[in-house]
Amino acid sequence: MLRTQLYADPTGRFVHDIVLDSCRRNGAKTALVDTSCARRVTFAEYGSLVESLARGLISAGLAPGEVVAIFLPNSWEFAITYHAATLAGGIPTLLNPSYREREIRYQLENSGAVFLITDAPLLENVNLAGLPALRHVFTTRTERRGCESFATLLHSTSAKFPEAAQSPQETIAALPYSSGTTGLPKGVMLSHYNLVANVYQILGPNAAPLVPNTVMLCFLPLYHIYGLTVALTLSLALGSTLVLMPRFDVQKLCALLIDEGITMMPLVPPAINALCQAVEAGIFPKEHKVRWVKCGAAPLAPDLARRLTDLTGILVSQGYGMTEASPVTHVGYITPEMYRPASIGQPVALTECRIIDVTEKNIDGQEVAQGEPGELVMRGPQIMMGYWKEPQATAAVLRDGWYFSGDVVRRDAEGFYYVLDRSKEMIKYKGFPVAPAEVESVLLEHAAVRDCGVIAKPDLAAGEIPCAFVVLREGFAASAALDQQLRGFVADRLAHHKQPREIHFVDAVPRTPSGKILRRELRKIIS
Repeated sequence: MLRTQLYADPTGRFVHDIVLDSCRRNGAKTALVDTSCARRVTFAEYGSLVESLARGLISAGLAPGEVVAIFLPNSWEFAITYHAATLAGGIPTLLNPSYREREIRYQLENSGAVFLITDAPLLENVNLAGLPALRHVFTTRTERRGCESFATLLHSTSAKFPEAAQSPQETIAALPYSSGTTGLPKGVMLSHYNLVANVYQILGPNAAPLVPNTVMLCFLPLYHIYGLTVALTLSLALGSTLVLMPRFDVQKLCALLIDEGITMMPLVPPAINALCQAVEAGIFPKEHKVRWVKCGAAPLAPDLARRLTDLTGILVSQGYGMTEASPVTHVGYITPEMYRPASIGQPVALTECRIIDVTEKNIDGQEVAQGEPGELVMRGPQIMMGYWKEPQATAAVLRDGWYFSGDVVRRDAEGFYYVLDRSKEMIKYKGFPVAPAEVESVLLEHAAVRDCGVIAKPDLAAGEIPCAFVVLREGFAASAALDQQLRGFVADRLAHHKQPREIHFVDAVPRTPSGKILRRELRKIIS
């Protein structure tokens, strides 16, 4: 085990502490480049903005422990709001900017958010009435009637930052929502200690080769823990430069590689595929400075990693994690003797792993033999506090301090891990998780649908796409028009990545005697 030390001691450190300390040390150096508005922010300016915004939130009535919802695309406003909310004693909850009203209202209500930081275009056709906890809605760049201007929060005030009532281990620093395979998304309670420890695990000796002169390009959404921890907080804490894109655009990305001197990018497999296609189309710049990329959020095909390296010279370090682990638990190497792009690498420091028989239900279960498949079970300082208001769901995955991942892996003789399968039924569309149960629940609201099941279908561009099987009620007949109607019905209620790309009309959805959908039988239909 090469990874035994952290970059620094996380004890007693809050997320905003490590960011503001870096801002004081790095002063005039560029911390953030927001390509959506061509704004460049130095470390000194970033620290000043965070402190001003925190005071503004406190003056507006935010009390310690209250929830601040951030509903924005990647931007300097998102970044400072996240760190200001924790400095003010608040709990940031992060919303996907592609969410529809149904999803927005659910997360705001479930989290009990009192403040919402967003922008007017994102609230088009969204009704926020009837949310009892929500007191203030602020818009960043475009005004909206009934909302307050984000700029007013940056006005100078004399508000004092609250004293920490609890330790970093006991204080929630982020409340992202993770789509489980059953029911609605659950809030994941990540403490300051979880997040600071994970940053220090990633930066520790023999882990990710990131240095202060790294220039990182991030199009991964900051509302997702991958972008939030691995890009935003890590880059700021390290004193490197982060170039933010609001979304993936291969032509703009290729231009930024040269314009900003990008040296590293966190990616997902579909983006690697798009970059390979860009090279073959003559778009990708030959004179780039990118040395390596980190790939995560979904399994990476070995041929895809080799293809990118052959075409560009860029090395690929595959990693592994989940929202519940802040997110990184494993990461690969780029040194020649340890380079295994097909593997998720080895655990980061202080992360214990066991591979147990998938039929076992407790940590005392039998460990599998070396090289054999089994469920990955882990514990470490980055593992979540639990699920928000969901003690039963917490108990199902956290047992005696060990987190049961639901993923099937194997470990080779050299200690490298390989992901083989997901025992959970999550769909990964371009790296974004889609819970079949959430899509099914919306389809079942349509008058024509008697039963349905949703599975992942392999797709070259997206990795996987949601594919729905629908049983119709009497009086309805399968047709192209009904197919489009059902797609539109889901599109009005769920974000783009959750929408079924295919709908198959079937006579029955296969189920177990207890009523559970036999998704493997549905997969046979399309295979």
